[in-house]
Amino acid sequence: MATNQRETVIIGSGPGGYVAAIRAAQLGQKVAIIEKEFIGGVCLNVGCIPSKALITAGHHFHDAQHSEIFGVTASNVTLDVAKMQNWKDTQVVNKLTSGVESLLKKNKVEIIRGTAIFTDKNHLSVETKEGSQEIEFKNVVIATGSLPLEVAEVPMGGRILDTSGGLNVKELPKRLVIVGGGYVGSQLAFAFNNFGSKVTILEKEDSIINFFDKDMVKLAKKSYQKKGINVVEGVNVTKSIQTDEMVTITYEKDGKEATIESDYVLVSAGRVPNTAKLNLAAIGIELLENGRIDVDDSLRTTVENVYAIGDIVPGPALANKASHDAKIVAELISGKEAVVDYRTLPISIYTEPEMAKVGLAADEVKGNQDYKASKFSLAGNGRALSLDADEGFVRMITEEKTGKVVGAQVVGVSAGDVISELALAIELEMVAEDISLTIHAHPSIAEAIMDTAELAIGLPIHM
Repeated sequence: MATNQRETVIIGSGPGGYVAAIRAAQLGQKVAIIEKEFIGGVCLNVGCIPSKALITAGHHFHDAQHSEIFGVTASNVTLDVAKMQNWKDTQVVNKLTSGVESLLKKNKVEIIRGTAIFTDKNHLSVETKEGSQEIEFKNVVIATGSLPLEVAEVPMGGRILDTSGGLNVKELPKRLVIVGGGYVGSQLAFAFNNFGSKVTILEKEDSIINFFDKDMVKLAKKSYQKKGINVVEGVNVTKSIQTDEMVTITYEKDGKEATIESDYVLVSAGRVPNTAKLNLAAIGIELLENGRIDVDDSLRTTVENVYAIGDIVPGPALANKASHDAKIVAELISGKEAVVDYRTLPISIYTEPEMAKVGLAADEVKGNQDYKASKFSLAGNGRALSLDADEGFVRMITEEKTGKVVGAQVVGVSAGDVISELALAIELEMVAEDISLTIHAHPSIAEAIMDTAELAIGLPIHM
């Protein structure tokens, strides 16, 4: 087997891998990227992007039937599932993945389609359709992402779906049980509810989406209740029985056993790092207990020329984190100095209402006199009112002595978009007065950030 030499090799082409490959090539490296399945990884193909497409379709279907408040009434509204799925696949997913592949080629990144395993700290064996090849590398970046966590009591198959299967349904279930109320499960609950499904979430922890402040989650739960989504928290799923027509789930809560019947079950209980088949032992890398790879603040592993990024290293499993990691690693390999800094990592979830956060959380600083939390309701925002979406708020966490912005939370329409201004404020170490002096477009949801800043400096106009 001939050995092919490469300067930098990236394993995986998700939001971490393809970004690392492009940036490394831009910085002068000769780069090869190895992908065993599809360009764009989970995020573009069966995760972030297609889920948002279905969420958007759900909003349109729901709004077409329930816009009486605007004086709009429609009748005989129907949903063509096949057409919706075709739009999602061809006009959204395929357009993005083909675009990423074009960008890789434009930047002269070699694409190798196959499965890679390490043979030693400078060599990989890659199994392709044409056979095996050995690659010798100077530096390698592991960006293999994560896999759905399997729940033994609810084995996949048939009417029990993982998130990929849930995003590609051919028929809409009248009843849907979602096992897991984290990022994906909580978002898809609203999507299927808008399609007309009767949705129940079974969550093991004491609260769904418990990585946000309690008052934010409270608003989401209020919306679930209003829309008829049943949320059962603190449960232990013990058994599932599947027939040709339905699935019966048995679970325990507060020491009592209960069952629920459903047309389909969607398992969204979390994700696990995709590291088990890389043969990392061959290069002396030992995995942490959770299967992740330990790295320093420059994303170096214990092997000098081996880097790891994204879902397979400690921290939240988010596409924007993986892309940030990727740029840092590309700079390091190119001889620049760089370290990761997650202070400005925004986390957003597309529930109803949307929720987003960055920096310090309100629950984290509660009772600490060194910080001030300023909260402005969207009920005072003209754009939110004109959208009939005035439920929610913007909150800014500032240092009491300096007024410097160190955290923020947004609940409401466009939260995932407007949080970026607050992330930038933290990155630039801005004080609240800087934001208050910035003229914002009117009317806009972003104006609520300016109003929150004015509240933080004690000079609110609209409160």
